[in-house]
Amino acid sequence: MAISATLGWPFNNMNNTELLPHLFRTEYRKIVSVLYKHFGFEHPEIAEDIASETFLSAAETWGIKGLPDNPVGWLYTVARNRAKDHLKRNKIFDQKITPVLQLSHEDVKEFDIDLSDQHIKDSQLQLMFAICQPVIPPEAQISLSLRILCGFGIDEIADAFLTSKSTINKRLFRAKDKLREEKVKIEFPPATQITDRLQAVLTTLYLLFNEGYYSTSQDATVRKELCLEAMRLTIFLLEYEPTNLSETNALMALMCFHSSRFDARTDEHGEMIRYDDQDSSLWNEELIRKGEYYLNLSSKGGINKYHLEAAIAYWHTVKNDTTEKWENILQLYNRLLQIAYSPAAALNRTFALYKSRGRQQAIIEAEKLKLNNNHLYHVLLGHLYTSVDKTTAIHHLKTALQFAKTTAEKSRIRKDLEQLNKTIY
Repeated sequence: MAISATLGWPFNNMNNTELLPHLFRTEYRKIVSVLYKHFGFEHPEIAEDIASETFLSAAETWGIKGLPDNPVGWLYTVARNRAKDHLKRNKIFDQKITPVLQLSHEDVKEFDIDLSDQHIKDSQLQLMFAICQPVIPPEAQISLSLRILCGFGIDEIADAFLTSKSTINKRLFRAKDKLREEKVKIEFPPATQITDRLQAVLTTLYLLFNEGYYSTSQDATVRKELCLEAMRLTIFLLEYEPTNLSETNALMALMCFHSSRFDARTDEHGEMIRYDDQDSSLWNEELIRKGEYYLNLSSKGGINKYHLEAAIAYWHTVKNDTTEKWENILQLYNRLLQIAYSPAAALNRTFALYKSRGRQQAIIEAEKLKLNNNHLYHVLLGHLYTSVDKTTAIHHLKTALQFAKTTAEKSRIRKDLEQLNKTIY
C-alpha cells in the first residue's frame, strides 16, 4: 500500500455518522487553509469560524435530508457561500478587505474562494511556511500546525501533549497573536530564502512526527495520526520542486523507516516493546522499501542530520541481529553526534555500543552522560547492569519508575523489576 493510501480511505460505503468525522479530518484543513490565505493572520477567527460553520451546517442538513451526491463538493460550495456572505455583512470588508483586494461592494458577488486542488495545496504549503516561524516557540508551531494544517480538534491536541484544553487554547491564541503582531504573510518565501526557511519547516515536521512516534499519550489512534500527518505534509514539500531537496527526502525516509515498525513497538495494553523483543513479522515491508527509495534520493545531496538519522533507522529494519549491523549503527551515531549533538542520540548510541562491543564499555559511556532525571537513561542502565550487578540494576529501575510519566511506562518498569527480583530470591 502506497503512503498516500495510508493518509485517507474511500468513503463510498460510509454512512452519515462515519463520513462526516472523516471529511472533517480531510477537508477542514483544506478549507481553512484557503480561507487563511484570504483573510491572513489579521483575522484568523474568520477563517476558522467559516470552516466550522460549514461542517455544522453539514451535520444539520445531512441529518435531515441525507447525504448529497457529492459531499466534498457540497462542503466547498457552502464554504464559498459563507465566505461571500461574511464579506457582504461584515464591516471588516469595508475597513480591511476592500483596500487589500481592491474590490467594491459590487465586486463581492464575483468574489470566489478557489478550492481547486492546486490552490489548496499551494495554500497549505504557504501556510506551513508562515506557521513555522522562529517568532513563536516550537510547541506553538506544532500545535498550530495540528490545528490548521492537520484539522485536529483542541481535545486531540491536548491529548497529544498530555495537557489541558485551556493550555492549548492559550498557546494557539498567543501564537496567532504573535504572527499577527509580526505581520507574517502567508506566501511562499523568496527563492533566495527558501532553503533557510525550509529548515524551520522540517524541524517542525520532525517534532510533529516525534510527538506521535515517541508520544507518552496512551491514545494509539492519535499517535498514529500525528505520524501520518507529518508524513502527509512532508510529501507536500517533496511535490514542490524548490523544497524537494536532500534533507526533505532524508526526513521522509526517516519517517517511513520508523513508521514501518509502529505496530510492533507496543503491545495490546499500550506498553512499549523493546527493540530486541519486537515481532519483526509486524514490520511494514512496503514502508521499508519506500524509506530505502527516499534515502537513496537524499544521498545525492550530501550528508545531513536527517540523512544520518534515516540511515540509523534503516539499519533498525534489518532483521539479522549481527555485530556488523550494530557497528554500522554505532558509527552513524558517532557522525550524528558530531554534527547535531543531542542527549537522546547520545543515549541511543550507548545501546548500539552495548550491542556491538559489550556491556562493560556501554556502562562506562552511559554513566558519562549523567542524564539523572531521564527515566530512559535509568531503564538502559538497569538493562545493562542486569547480568553485571543486579543490586545496581534494581536501583536504576526504581529510579526510572520515579521519573516515568505514564501508566504504561510504569507498568513496563515494574514488570522488569519483578523479573529481576525473581532471579535474586
